[in-house]
Amino acid sequence: MRITRTTAGTAFVCGALVLTLSALVYPTMLGVQKTAATQDRVIANTRYGPLTEADRDFVVKVRAAGLWEHPLGLMAIERGTTPEMKEAGEHLVVGHARLDATCRRIAPELGITLPNQASPQQQQFVSTVDGTDGRQFDTTAVNIMRITHGQIFSVIAKVRANTKNSLVRQLADQANDTVLDHITVLEKTGMVNFDQVNFQQTAPPTLPKVQLTPPAPQPGEPVLSLTEPPGLDVNTTAPTPSPAIG
Repeated sequence: MRITRTTAGTAFVCGALVLTLSALVYPTMLGVQKTAATQDRVIANTRYGPLTEADRDFVVKVRAAGLWEHPLGLMAIERGTTPEMKEAGEHLVVGHARLDATCRRIAPELGITLPNQASPQQQQFVSTVDGTDGRQFDTTAVNIMRITHGQIFSVIAKVRANTKNSLVRQLADQANDTVLDHITVLEKTGMVNFDQVNFQQTAPPTLPKVQLTPPAPQPGEPVLSLTEPPGLDVNTTAPTPSPAIG
């Protein structure tokens, strides 16, 4: 089912989509000033291979994505109005909990500081979805998630193709499987507006960095763990194929 009606609520949601998409694709830097025009500058030589700015940004990006998509998945499990929506929520929660565990494992090895909060735009997006209910909750959450997952998909491919760091490669492999799984279960809900999704994926806006960067944790602040709820038997490495034609 495709959503074609435009309402004031939809217009507001589209604005949130713009902000959220930018937050996901914008290069995030925590406590580090950019000193090079390109992200292939090596910032550390580790026993796992050289670490570039792009590598570091990718690890932070995956962590930050989980900080807002994990709670959104929990909301979908609780408030989704269809079995498919609840299933999508389960995949979001489990997938990001597992990605988060990988981020927390490799970050100390690579000297990367992880955020404990999503960016201001990402936090506002969760609040926006939280303010809806029923069918509007389902369609808003699904389309936001489908846009952001579609955009990050190409970022993962670029990092995987270019990184010389073995830990970053492992994370990219896992993220690729997880994001493909999430795209698949979101489309399975039948609520993706592909016209809106394709437009937002190909025309991301530019927003101020201060609005897009997750805040750095306070000195000595424990690293927040995104947990996988017990009892969920979810495979995020082999997504169910899209329905066949006919």
